[in-house]
Amino acid sequence: MNRLIKTALLSATAGTCLMASAVSAETFAMVQINQQALFFNQMNAGAEAAAEASGDELVVFNANNDPAAQNSAIETYIQQGVDGIIVVAIDVNGIMPAVQQAVDAGIPVVAVDAVLPEGPHAAQVGVNNESAGADMGAFFLDYMASDMGGTAKIGIVGALNSSIQNIRQDGFVNVISDAEGVTEAGVVDGQNVQDLALAAAENMITANPDLTAIYATGEPALVGAVAAVESQGKQDSIEIFGWDLTAQAIRGIDEGYVAAVI
Repeated sequence: MNRLIKTALLSATAGTCLMASAVSAETFAMVQINQQALFFNQMNAGAEAAAEASGDELVVFNANNDPAAQNSAIETYIQQGVDGIIVVAIDVNGIMPAVQQAVDAGIPVVAVDAVLPEGPHAAQVGVNNESAGADMGAFFLDYMASDMGGTAKIGIVGALNSSIQNIRQDGFVNVISDAEGVTEAGVVDGQNVQDLALAAAENMITANPDLTAIYATGEPALVGAVAAVESQGKQDSIEIFGWDLTAQAIRGIDEGYVAAVI
């Protein structure tokens, strides 16, 4: 993925040039969502390794889940004249004016993970979050039929401030809604922060003593859901389905109450 990011940026600035060694050292900026999630930190590490290997410099901006901060960061990097910008967007629509400003200034932009609307960015690196959410919905229905006696009451731990996670939520819900045997307990907002997701999941479990399943739309939500199930002693009665593999999720898989992770 990191080679593709570099190649996309180079292609946008240097025609068909594909070798990093063929250009002088450049400075790229990565506008990140937060530094809490392991996934984002691994993304940063990969980009930093790619920049080091190609003799370039990478600066990483931590937006702390604030879409306005991402827009301001892009404007700052435009003023600084960086050679390329990598964006992991929180608000995929709200960030587009800043992306357009960067491109108008001659700075190529590559979007990672969050899929931006059609626009001037040079490339998109990521997955189809809606389709994957739908795949998890289909898996959940099969699992419910085979392992949960054909019925389940499921709640969602989401992040309503994250475009990516809202898409994952929609893809899942569109599949399970109105399915026979499914009762929906609603959505709680973890705000893409692990501690808030833990509190939200605990509140949902308390409010729904008959809850039998949780769908978590991202790493903080999944880690929070795992911690909530453990703190409530519900490992034998609640199955978790979610996104992003962490040590906590692996432990839940090994212990049998995390059923599936994308």
